[in-house]
Amino acid sequence: MSEQQQVPQQTPAAPAAGGAASAEFRARVEKLLGDILGLMGFPARLDMQDAADGSLSVALHFEAGPPPGVENGRRSQVVDSLQFLLNKMMHRPGVERRWVVLGAGVHPEPRQRREPQAAQAQAAAPAPAGAVAQAAAAPRPAPQAAAQAPAKANPRAAQAPAAKPAPVARVDADERSVTVEEDAALREAARRLAEKSGGLGRFYALAAMKLEDRARVLKAVEGVAGVKVTAEGEGRNRRVVFTPEKPAPLPKRSLLPDDDEDDFDA
Repeated sequence: MSEQQQVPQQTPAAPAAGGAASAEFRARVEKLLGDILGLMGFPARLDMQDAADGSLSVALHFEAGPPPGVENGRRSQVVDSLQFLLNKMMHRPGVERRWVVLGAGVHPEPRQRREPQAAQAQAAAPAPAGAVAQAAAAPRPAPQAAAQAPAKANPRAAQAPAAKPAPVARVDADERSVTVEEDAALREAARRLAEKSGGLGRFYALAAMKLEDRARVLKAVEGVAGVKVTAEGEGRNRRVVFTPEKPAPLPKRSLLPDDDEDDFDA
């Protein structure tokens, strides 16, 4: 077998801009972009041309003027968002991936790409031998001088950070000392709940109430016999607790207070 037969021949790839695939790609771009602009209410004439980097450049010539925030010849968030949406719709699995760039009134200028390899090579390049020798021969500053240098350059850095004050303990106000207007409906409900707690020997609690409402409840239950009503807890967990003087166990037939005798309206 000859050497020419051993070397496989590579078929050159067809250019992205030529052939039926390119025509089909342009037709899909024109259809999707036309539908989106039509739904936006800003139809435009599309001028397509192949860019040097292999992408498809599209200039949008709006028929009735550009949308708000869009100026011909300048980039805008509206055009960038439209470009992002169009490429997301075009780049589906199994479909040729080709970037589409949009411009308002003109074709967009090609963006400059960074070359990370050249930047890394420049950063990793060794320093000249003369600079290394000068750095090694330079006298090192004394420890005290090195410590004082930053302090002179930045006097604020020499100051030690002030100690944070200790958090002040939160003290909840006494509800009985708060002056509030009487709420007839809340007063009636609180007294009936207190009478039920003392009569049945059950514990109840009212949570998620404002300071004023807790004060109204405590003042409403004054004088109800057989029960002690207090405010317990701190912050959001503070609640009004009804403690009967003679607690009674729950009935054996039910572990939850949902029987007839616990019906609040009874």
